[in-house]
Amino acid sequence: MASIADAAPAKPPMSLFERWLTLWVALCIVVGIALGHAAPRAFAAIASAEMARVNLVVAVLIWLMIVPMLLKIDFGALGSVRRHWRGIGVTLVVNWGVKPFSMALLGTVFLGYLFAPLLPGGNVSSYIAGLILLAAAPCTAMVFVWSNLCDGDPTYTLSQVALNDLLMVFLFAPLVGLLLGVASVTVPWATLLISVGLYIVVPVMVAQIVRTSVIASGGRAALERLLARLGPVSLVALLSTLILLFGFQGEQIVRQPLVIALIAVPILIQVYLNAGVAYLLSRQLGVAWCVAAPAALIGASNFFELAVAAAISLFGLNSGAALATVVGVLVEVPVMLSVVAIAKSTRGWYERGTA
Repeated sequence: MASIADAAPAKPPMSLFERWLTLWVALCIVVGIALGHAAPRAFAAIASAEMARVNLVVAVLIWLMIVPMLLKIDFGALGSVRRHWRGIGVTLVVNWGVKPFSMALLGTVFLGYLFAPLLPGGNVSSYIAGLILLAAAPCTAMVFVWSNLCDGDPTYTLSQVALNDLLMVFLFAPLVGLLLGVASVTVPWATLLISVGLYIVVPVMVAQIVRTSVIASGGRAALERLLARLGPVSLVALLSTLILLFGFQGEQIVRQPLVIALIAVPILIQVYLNAGVAYLLSRQLGVAWCVAAPAALIGASNFFELAVAAAISLFGLNSGAALATVVGVLVEVPVMLSVVAIAKSTRGWYERGTA
């Protein structure tokens, strides 16, 4: 097993593309809507390319998104979990015991009741389903960026992300099935299990095989070079998927642009709620700030690529669930940067309470 020093990832800078991800997503909205109106037959042909309710075009794009991110995960870091057991425990409670359930509640209250008169009636349950999918998938690769920005402990971050990836294999499907059932959304279990296999189990296995072989042949330097080459591919695949989604959602968005803003409200509340719970609980337990800050960020952020893929598989490209997960992508960067700023600005207050 690699040593902890070897396992810890190099601190990644936030690329220009990542920093302005919200802008690129906004541009995808415009381009997708325009293309949807200009070439409806092409979008219809893409929608029809399905096998077992999995859209083949989107499946390829999702793989190009997810696998490069999973290459960063070293499951050997699980050996360091015991070093940060309190921080790990806080994040596990928030990720799996608080966040999905709080999102289901917030989605139901805001979209199901408060905002219901302003939303297309037939899509409300689908929007809530999308929010549940978003909250049931803890963030992976982007957490390394957030942790770096707040000088978080890289060993804790890596071990927590590796543990979350492992738990997703077993917990994502039953948790989503439970919460969708509570939200009165019919769960196509066969499709859900296919999604878990296609977008979690198989990509994790492929990524680990590639990672192991690359390190064995060329060391960590070879892996870093591979990640550098695949990074732009992953982002282009994400933006291409968003263009497709907005191409299908274009008519609805043009009719009711307020929908996106309304869906964003429970997402924003959920982010700050869960970040706050993780941060305050860490302080109460005496967790070091360099662990508490990334714990708050991991507790608040989402693996939106997986959520988008699962929403498309379960409900379709032009569904309200797919749109809701895309709104999560839209708000991810600015809201997480604000959480980083809050954590850094309150460091003195935090450390006075744990001294």
